[in-house]
Amino acid sequence: MIVPDANLLIYAYDATCPDHASARAWLEDVFSSEEPVGIPWPAISAFLRIQTDTRIRGDRFTMQEAVSIVDRWFELPQVRSLASGLRHWWQFRRMLIDGQARGPLTTDAELAALTIECGGILYTNDRDFARFPGLRWVNPLAES
Repeated sequence: MIVPDANLLIYAYDATCPDHASARAWLEDVFSSEEPVGIPWPAISAFLRIQTDTRIRGDRFTMQEAVSIVDRWFELPQVRSLASGLRHWWQFRRMLIDGQARGPLTTDAELAALTIECGGILYTNDRDFARFPGLRWVNPLAES
């Protein structure tokens, strides 16, 4: 399962971002394939929060526009939301402790735990994910 991090979702919709073209092409390829895609709720929330915050430079949307984008993702048959399971705390706890996460890295630990729980591969442009043991991750922008 492909698990996209918020940064790739944001870059794909912000034409002012230096990685926009690469992220957009990658996301279009992902959404046009049949491979399962699990989008974590924290990534959806981050996309909505950042893409509608007019205090941040770049292309911003109204909340209705941003919600419509997310709606289109979930209209695709291979896309689903990725939520924590019954044993999430134990996986999350392991990522926090073994990954030496604190502060902002707490959210990364949660995404790592969710990705491991679903047996997926996290796609991100954030090298901080290398700290989490057992997490399979790829930087698709480094490959382009």
